[in-house]
Amino acid sequence: MTRQQAFTPDELDGERLAVYRSITEGPRARGPRLFELVSESGSLLGPFNEFLLSPRLGDALQNLGAAIRYESSLSGRAREMAILVVAAAWDSAFERSAHEAVGRSVGLTESELTAIASQAPLDLDDPHEAAVLRLTRALVTGDVDDATWSACVPPLNRETVFELTTLVGYYATLALQMRTFRIADPGIPVPERRPDPQRPDAH
Repeated sequence: MTRQQAFTPDELDGERLAVYRSITEGPRARGPRLFELVSESGSLLGPFNEFLLSPRLGDALQNLGAAIRYESSLSGRAREMAILVVAAAWDSAFERSAHEAVGRSVGLTESELTAIASQAPLDLDDPHEAAVLRLTRALVTGDVDDATWSACVPPLNRETVFELTTLVGYYATLALQMRTFRIADPGIPVPERRPDPQRPDAH
């Protein structure tokens, strides 16, 4: 059962309305619509409705997310692979559904999407993409050991590592918020799960 209280547009004013408009009229709403941002009632879907609970924090979060998606140096394929690694680590249905759609649009194949979702080995011809995948899989465990760092930097530079750590933190935050408020991809129930001390999200 969801724990959220969905805000409809007619309930909003001031800072909440400004954040709502930033999300629905900003870069996420431009170009092809690969996943829905609002429900039929106009309330925000996925993690975005909860941004309105604390508009100043919510606005900072939505701006960070827009910068990660539209202003980082990562290629579309590399960025979406990294986001989907986070989604797999957190078992986040909304992130997986939304960003598999985006991933297909930037060239990720069904076999690549399946391997990322199942956290299986994936051979990539592009050394930069392979390093992004390896490093992001290390980041979701909470650390990057020296062997992984040496294998990934180069071909990645420190600027890219900073972008990836920011991406992992942002999408893990969204996954945590959606889990706490019991928000799933529309039509997919949120499973009740017991914390597993071996998982990086058991905190």
